[in-house]
Amino acid sequence: MKAVICTKYGPPEVLQLQEVENPVPENNEVLIRIHAASVTTGDSEMRRFKMPAYLWLLARLGLGLRGPRMKILGQEFSGEIESVGKDVTKFRIGDHVFAFAGFNLGAYAGYKCMPEDGVLAEKPENITYEEVAVIPMGGLIALNYLRKANIQKGQEVLINGASGSIGTIAVQLAKYYGAEVTGVCSSRNLEMVNSIGADHVVDYTREDFTKSGEKYNVIFDVIGKSPVLSSLRSLEENGIYLFANPGLSHMILGPFISMTGKKVVTRIPEEKAEDLTFLKGLMEDGKIKAVMDRFYPLEQIVDAHRYVDKGHKMGNVVLTLK
Repeated sequence: MKAVICTKYGPPEVLQLQEVENPVPENNEVLIRIHAASVTTGDSEMRRFKMPAYLWLLARLGLGLRGPRMKILGQEFSGEIESVGKDVTKFRIGDHVFAFAGFNLGAYAGYKCMPEDGVLAEKPENITYEEVAVIPMGGLIALNYLRKANIQKGQEVLINGASGSIGTIAVQLAKYYGAEVTGVCSSRNLEMVNSIGADHVVDYTREDFTKSGEKYNVIFDVIGKSPVLSSLRSLEENGIYLFANPGLSHMILGPFISMTGKKVVTRIPEEKAEDLTFLKGLMEDGKIKAVMDRFYPLEQIVDAHRYVDKGHKMGNVVLTLK
């Protein structure tokens, strides 16, 4: 099969398209022929080994000293089950599925094995492979964080980083839960964030939401760049601050802030298949949809990573393998 191999840490050019052997499923696994995958900021950061300083050594030991231990990147994908292990009972050959591989990676390839009890679900019939492939990571992160907030109808929720893969789903989920949503993004993405349901948008290139005087019941910082203390001014008493990509300051200050009545959440439970099935239902009902930016064939993986490296993607970047 064709697969993109990350030979070492570095620029997009370290990614090379090669022929490798097809994986063989274990007794409890399914073999999926991949039709589409995403290129995420997380993939880019892993390729470059862009990690917070306080995690550098631990991450290097875990991911690989001189280069990624898992050579095939790609955390989420969709495809068709081509074969199953003898102990598999949940899925059958021919099932159309989507999945989150996480740090097991492997989506930049023609085939991928997944355990049947992994984060794997049947694809909605009314959604394309490309659309559903980009839902698992951003959808699961947004869902698990927003559940921690226990959003009530009519509450004010601000999503900082509303135009990315996590933020676009977070806006739609917050609306699903009945919130009045404010999305923070750049000028070029204002119209898109409005189109997916945000009641208000803030252009961070022109306005600092922490200085507006507005108060929110929940602030969800998807990108982890908001100054903690100044952002707290925008949080209601007993409000909740969610950090999807917490820095060291967030981790240190979080427990102390939580003693004041305002709660800080920097960690969420592991992803579960039932949550992916929940997102599937929302997609089928039109409650959430994928925001698509650019499409690249697998052969143009270097160009795809160059684009993601710029940091300006709107929603999701898709690899097509069909």
